[in-house]
Amino acid sequence: MQNSIRTPYDRVVMAVPVTIPYVRYSIESAQWWIGRALKALVDGAGITPRDIDGFCVSSFTAGLDSGISLTQHFGLCVRWIDTIPLGGASAIAAVRRAARAVQAGDARIVACVAGDTNHVDSFRYTLENFSRFNQDAVYPYGAGGANASFALIARNYMRTFGARREDFGKIAIAQRSNALRNPHALMKAPLTIEQYMSARPIADPIHLFDCVMPCAGAEAFIVCREDVAKSLNLPSIRILSTIERHNAFPNDPIQVRGGWELDIDELWSMAGLKPSDVDFVQTYDDYPVISMMQFEDLGFCAKGAGPDFVRSHTLTNDGTFPHNTSGGQLSVGQAGAAGGFLGLVEAMRQLTSQPLGSQVPNANACLVSGFGMINYDRGLSSCAAVLARPA
Repeated sequence: MQNSIRTPYDRVVMAVPVTIPYVRYSIESAQWWIGRALKALVDGAGITPRDIDGFCVSSFTAGLDSGISLTQHFGLCVRWIDTIPLGGASAIAAVRRAARAVQAGDARIVACVAGDTNHVDSFRYTLENFSRFNQDAVYPYGAGGANASFALIARNYMRTFGARREDFGKIAIAQRSNALRNPHALMKAPLTIEQYMSARPIADPIHLFDCVMPCAGAEAFIVCREDVAKSLNLPSIRILSTIERHNAFPNDPIQVRGGWELDIDELWSMAGLKPSDVDFVQTYDDYPVISMMQFEDLGFCAKGAGPDFVRSHTLTNDGTFPHNTSGGQLSVGQAGAAGGFLGLVEAMRQLTSQPLGSQVPNANACLVSGFGMINYDRGLSSCAAVLARPA
């Protein structure tokens, strides 16, 4: 089926990247973390809460509170609202929806926020109640959580395309190197290939350093018109193109590709760029195998060439293919739904020359991807965006 030509995101921008530093465990609620992010947005933009007339929120641990409940909790009065339950795909979905609302005049300043807490038992409770599929068909059999599912995906990918654990290790090690310059990263020590290879198995072939660390934290940004950002004297970035796809390739026995593959030509065509034109890439990295899969599906190499692509590139911020420049979830931590915002917020920082860690040289354009909602043998949601500095 032919895709219709979409309206570009002209004169809509993103601004005010916010990170509330992560902690391993927190006695505070998700609402507390989201509130801190909102306060940081207001302070960073030099506005008042009354100036926010659009609100988009993502969280796994906010309980019964959706965006509408939180407006009362935080004293917001908005004319556009959305609650996005897409996990690692939530940030780019938020950008897409908020940008169209701003473009249509339904909102002037949209606050996009993701935050989660991590009590001692939060992660277990989230896994147990993640979905009806998880409750009925996975958790009762001792396979609760993503580790077993991604072990299945990783093993199948390795068997199909010849990837080795050392290839996944190169991704994790480069991200750890990037994270060492990030003061907010929870992983503070360098990681060697010997440490990676000898780490204890979790669900073979997934070992310890293939897994993200659950934690508490929040990420946020605003979406507004370019003239609004200029009137507030805010550095901003352009949205060149986006794609989003759910439940792609349902007939694949085990996932070896995501929905990006269906829409990648549209992503690059709408952006007016090609993969070699971007200066860095932020993939959703709940496990290294998923980042490798995205290198293929996002157009940086052919399907099945991910292992060779990783072997032939340097993935650190000063390398030939800067990837997950803040350290990604593998080294910064995964603050629930905020993990899906981490790469996007870091991309905004890189493109406005205010990164938390080291700056990628001559960073003018980037690609950010999202991936989420794992059931058993696949993630259901995938998305991507191409972003750039002001023209």
